[in-house]
Amino acid sequence: MNDSRPVIAVILGDPAGIGPELVARLFNEKDLFDEVHTVLLGDRWLWQEGQRVAGIAHQLPEVTDFAAARDYRVPVFLPMETVVEGAVGYGEVTEAGGASALALLTRCLEAAEAGEVDAICFAPLNKLSMKKGGLAHEDELHFFAEYLGVQDYFCEFNTLGNLWTARISSHVPLKDAADYITEERIVAASRLIYDSLQLAGNTAPRVTVAAFNPHGGEGGTCGREEIEVIAPAVEACRAQGYPVSGPFPADTLFIKARDGEFDAVVTMYHDQGQIAIKLLGFMEGVTVQGGLPIPITTPAHGTAFDIAGQGKANVGPTRNAFAIASRMGKNLRQQRLASQA
Repeated sequence: MNDSRPVIAVILGDPAGIGPELVARLFNEKDLFDEVHTVLLGDRWLWQEGQRVAGIAHQLPEVTDFAAARDYRVPVFLPMETVVEGAVGYGEVTEAGGASALALLTRCLEAAEAGEVDAICFAPLNKLSMKKGGLAHEDELHFFAEYLGVQDYFCEFNTLGNLWTARISSHVPLKDAADYITEERIVAASRLIYDSLQLAGNTAPRVTVAAFNPHGGEGGTCGREEIEVIAPAVEACRAQGYPVSGPFPADTLFIKARDGEFDAVVTMYHDQGQIAIKLLGFMEGVTVQGGLPIPITTPAHGTAFDIAGQGKANVGPTRNAFAIASRMGKNLRQQRLASQA
């Protein structure tokens, strides 16, 4: 099959959140689907409920498998029974809701392994619901990585428009963050975000690395990680042909990043980049699951239980997440087709 258009799988997210409404709004953005094949996977009743809340009606062709999506130029719906109607109420953390999301993600990963899907975009999930529903990992990224057999470095990227961030440590206590700062992890994160940005269409990404300590350690008087670990890691990246700069104090680095001097910032811990990105544009951000063999994206915000079912959800981040998944999926598919030629 030489069709260069990628197949993008979309799931509705946690049934108790704003995900179904967001997907209904997403599918109203007709221009997003011209160059891709799109498969929406989920429960019929939940898809109907999302449309009701959004005040939008869609007539998607139904298919029985992912492969059938290539026969259509419009999004299709692949029904899958994962949660009984009435088992989950809006704004509730439930085992049923988490198990539903986990089942849908697993089906998408199966399709990815079979070569039937080129990228995945999921509406917001609730980690506590997923853990109640059977998730044995600290987050969905670690679940994806184990399922897909990833052995190399992986991490979440948080993006805002053309600015992406990676992080050396993620969902760990702040007191443990310094233990994760190693030359190997910094080099791996820098290379990974550089390569991922290229897959997303940025041919020459400008990557920089944040310092860990206040004011960049003040010459070693306020911490020595910059001197002993971070700067050598930057030099190692450059020696490998990756044009990485830094380390720079994070409090001024993000001003430069905001003004367009950099395309990516490698941060040392979760909130160092998250606070900056969310302040710059909370309602536009996207999370990209970096280091996996298939692009997986989601809006950077959560399930918004407080407004679920009220028709107030902003589709902006979901639209951006789908657009990134589409670009990366298209480039990845083209690479695979070229390798088979």
